Amino acid sequence: MNIFQLRDRITEKLKEKRDDFKTAFDREEEMLRVERIDNGKGLDIALSKAIDKAKKDDKFVDEVVYYIDETLERMKEGELTLDENAIYPVVRSTSFHKETKSGVPFITDDHTNETNIYYALDFEKSYRLIDEELLNSLGIDKAALKKLAWKNLEKLSISYKKDTIQENDFYFINHNDGYDATRILNEDFLGEMYHSMEGEMMVGLPHQDVLIIADVKNNVGYDVMAQMMMQYFAEGLTPITSLSFSYDGDKLQPVFILGKQQNNKRGREE
Repeated sequence: MNIFQLRDRITEKLKEKRDDFKTAFDREEEMLRVERIDNGKGLDIALSKAIDKAKKDDKFVDEVVYYIDETLERMKEGELTLDENAIYPVVRSTSFHKETKSGVPFITDDHTNETNIYYALDFEKSYRLIDEELLNSLGIDKAALKKLAWKNLEKLSISYKKDTIQENDFYFINHNDGYDATRILNEDFLGEMYHSMEGEMMVGLPHQDVLIIADVKNNVGYDVMAQMMMQYFAEGLTPITSLSFSYDGDKLQPVFILGKQQNNKRGREE
């Protein structure tokens, strides 16, 4: 399967579900744009990020189509009402769009040098990022929005799978609820993990649907973490950052890890 075949499969399967959309394909960026015909609202799918996973998993295309279909459905024109239990913070790369296609700024906060915090209105099967117009229509201000978002963040369950590689422990948080990376904002959870570490605590959020925490005890651990981050970053539909973060119990510091061939030197971003 190549990029063009993946584009065609996604489009054909989506046509089986609905006919109220149009598509555009950017060959240079290998990006598929899908929009509602009635209001021009839509989303971009980075096919270059999806091709490898589509080759490995026959059901992946169906997952992408399901995601597109749900998102387009939620983009219908109409009044949205405030559900206080449906507001969550989400983490995105600092290069992520700062405003909607129509130029309305999203509600954001700073997080790290690599990441920013956005806010979302959850619809169970999908969510919509909150912009200034949506915030006004919900009848609340940014302070109230943040309060609700952090309250709901604390309610998100956190479970993980553990894998040990040459004495280094790796914990994978993957609930597939759209908020795995968001859990990096749970400071109580980070603190609990930090106090259980024997080595240096590293944290990674390569894409929206996974959070990786590592207890790095030797040079092999840094190499493995770097390799994991690059792999997950390349496969994620909503990539965030391929850099890992060192956590000292208080702050997250982006760290660029060079492999063993480079004598295991690490450089920090200031």
